[in-house]
Amino acid sequence: MRGPSLGGCRLWTYRTVGDAVSDALRLSRAMTLKAAVADLPLGGGKGVIMRPAGQPLPRSRRHQALLDFADLVESLGGRYITAEDVGTSSRDMSVIAQRTGHVAGLSRRRGGSGDPSPFTALGVIEAILATCERAFGEPSLDGRSVCVLGLGHVGSRVARMCLRAGAAVTVSDVDPSLREPMVALGARWIDPRHAIRTRVDVLAPCALGGLLTERSVTGLRCRAIAGAANNQLQTDAVARLLARRQILWAPDFVANAGGLINIAEEIGGYDPVAARNRVRSIGDVLRRIYDRAAHDRITPLAAAMVLAEANLQPR
Repeated sequence: MRGPSLGGCRLWTYRTVGDAVSDALRLSRAMTLKAAVADLPLGGGKGVIMRPAGQPLPRSRRHQALLDFADLVESLGGRYITAEDVGTSSRDMSVIAQRTGHVAGLSRRRGGSGDPSPFTALGVIEAILATCERAFGEPSLDGRSVCVLGLGHVGSRVARMCLRAGAAVTVSDVDPSLREPMVALGARWIDPRHAIRTRVDVLAPCALGGLLTERSVTGLRCRAIAGAANNQLQTDAVARLLARRQILWAPDFVANAGGLINIAEEIGGYDPVAARNRVRSIGDVLRRIYDRAAHDRITPLAAAMVLAEANLQPR
């Protein structure tokens, strides 16, 4: 065992309890791989709070749900450390911290590392650069075209960083209110229904997972994929289909590990400089994965799994 399981608490709407459990299991598997590939002294976990469909959760009920979740975390005796995720924030972690000390990602004021989004975005940029180096011959975005799908806390940062690096950036999100701020910065907007099929050098999925399916991959018009979304592949078989189409895919649990790496630095005292330096190493990890994939004639997913499984072995 590498250490306690660490993973965020997701507050989301699910059709059934079974769907919520399945999501928690799927996400915790990804977190285990993410921690292993990053060689962190942690296992992977995930918490899910299922909210009612079709209506906002009243503040009082949200507060009580967070406290109930905190009691559950406390009952595990440190085997699981929670943090923020989709639908929760560092403010919510402060609520959870009222009932348990097994929480990370608290605000800087409370001695934590704060919002992990900037570090996740930084890691994604390093992954994009490493992927461009392998696909196009140089680790640069200058003159490249990138489509960012999803403009949440991470995706919006990735889009802005790509623009600053000289890329022609296309963006998309289901929330149309996000259009004008990005267009004002120089990005081009595309309808979410057509975004995945836009012709670009790099596709950067930064919304929810499951985007890459056997059907959707046949319509892709990109050379490379690297983004922040978890569980981008509907099944592992999609990785082989991407390889057959000569589309280089950065395994998501490698590319989006920056937030986890940052939070892991809280163990033993948080150092933001050390966290940033370690996040920047994501590009080097990907280069090793691409080298292994080319040498063994396997997919980047298979090469990343080999690395993860090696790091999960007892030492």
